[in-house]
Amino acid sequence: MSTEGKNWKCAKCDKQLVLKNTNFFYLGHKFTYDVYNCPQCGKVLIPRELAEGRMAELEEALEDK
Repeated sequence: MSTEGKNWKCAKCDKQLVLKNTNFFYLGHKFTYDVYNCPQCGKVLIPRELAEGRMAELEEALEDK
């Protein structure tokens, strides 16, 4: 399920999430990805395609080493 086109709200702040280019540090690697963020508290929504895609690729690359 894609997060695009959804009207996501922060469960904590009840504010509309906004799409923002965000830096991620995962398993010692840095990458950027456009994700929905809460403008008030800064929490992010990690979309399935990021969790199962880019992050899974990094895990596999580290396992292969």
